[in-house]
Amino acid sequence: MITPVTPHDATQICEIYNHYIDTSVISFESSPVSEREMRERIAQVAKLNLPWLVAKSAEEVVGYAYATQWKARHAYRYCVEITIYLAPDTKAKGIGSALYEALFAALQQLDVHAVMACIALPNAHSIALHEKFGMRKVAHFEKVGFKFDRWLDVGYWQVNLKQ
Repeated sequence: MITPVTPHDATQICEIYNHYIDTSVISFESSPVSEREMRERIAQVAKLNLPWLVAKSAEEVVGYAYATQWKARHAYRYCVEITIYLAPDTKAKGIGSALYEALFAALQQLDVHAVMACIALPNAHSIALHEKFGMRKVAHFEKVGFKFDRWLDVGYWQVNLKQ
């Protein structure tokens, strides 16, 4: 079941996100995010009138996806950056596709022109998911992140919703 996020979901969202902070290079953050900080992030997205969705199974959050402002300058006002995270035991079960299907449908209803996604590389699963939704690689930045004693590349994927 895909629903809009509520502040109550912050606890379970933190559990998912902090797993990736602690165990992977998918997130470039290095310290776990508190529930308070996550509630603030959810509120910031809500202030922008952008979607933040959660996937639930038996009332447990098993994934989430949201859109946020891509850059602060006024000329970028029609652009968003999307993010998705899934509980580690739910990968390859269609939850990511369901979340993105709902997220892209919500973005189509808004005044959004361009959608960007930043992916830490390599990450074949994330690339496949984004490309499934028409996104294509438009940039590659070498050695821009440093985590777990190694340099990391990132790529940007983009799709324009309105021509």
